[in-house]
Amino acid sequence: MGKPSRVTVAPKQSLGQNFLVDDNIARNIVRDLHVAPGDTIIEIGPGHGALTEHLAGSAGRVTAVELDGRVIDNLRARFADRGVEVLHADFLELPLQTLCSPPGSRVRIVGNIPYHLTAAILFKAFDEHEYVRDLTIMVQREVARRIIASPSSKEYGIPSVLSRFYGTPEILFHVSPNCFYPKPKVTSSVVRIAFFDKLPYTVDTKLFREIVKTTFGKRRKILRNSLSYLPYDADDLLGITRSQEAMLERRPEQLNVDEFARLTSFVHERLAWRKTPTT
Repeated sequence: MGKPSRVTVAPKQSLGQNFLVDDNIARNIVRDLHVAPGDTIIEIGPGHGALTEHLAGSAGRVTAVELDGRVIDNLRARFADRGVEVLHADFLELPLQTLCSPPGSRVRIVGNIPYHLTAAILFKAFDEHEYVRDLTIMVQREVARRIIASPSSKEYGIPSVLSRFYGTPEILFHVSPNCFYPKPKVTSSVVRIAFFDKLPYTVDTKLFREIVKTTFGKRRKILRNSLSYLPYDADDLLGITRSQEAMLERRPEQLNVDEFARLTSFVHERLAWRKTPTT
């Protein structure tokens, strides 16, 4: 293990804190970011500053967002003269557009995050994808495998589809429980999603996500049956059944992102057709 990073406060279980204490891991995370002088970096939950130590001075702007008020003064004292702005705030409540500098640019998000907030942080990044260049976070290894999973695997699900809809996910490396204090009971992984500059799919994004969520919520059913759980009249979807027979005989875990996008277009067209007034 690398040189231990200092722990200035006791971890709070209520905040899901497992402080990174291996300096080599912190260094490797920042190394794999390939930070450029013009980048805007947002660090989620700096804690006692293990990652911040290596981010400081590396980018045009580094903003560390911390919810735990016990460490704010210490972080500001350590990094005030090293180009790091420390915000005492909840990352999930911050509009990412306000953190883009200059306006029109996109932020790079990094953090050793509380495991129980992984889904919330992922979906915030998806919701505000136009302001995000990439997301690099520490998650449970099992969750990382679900994020990068391919169709027809047992790990493939909602995070897999949405991660590939918005960008390109990859696991950078795994991290032993020995690198944290307190030690978690699971192995962790650093995962990165490089967001697309422009979404390659010209579909109704809200409808796409609704279809993915609904069908995986009934993942043991074939699509013909799971689509009936969408909040639309069954008659609205009848045309899809006739025109997309083969696809609808499959289960959601058998569809790749392109096929989900195609299915979304079919549903959208059918709903639009049903709403068209007849003369």
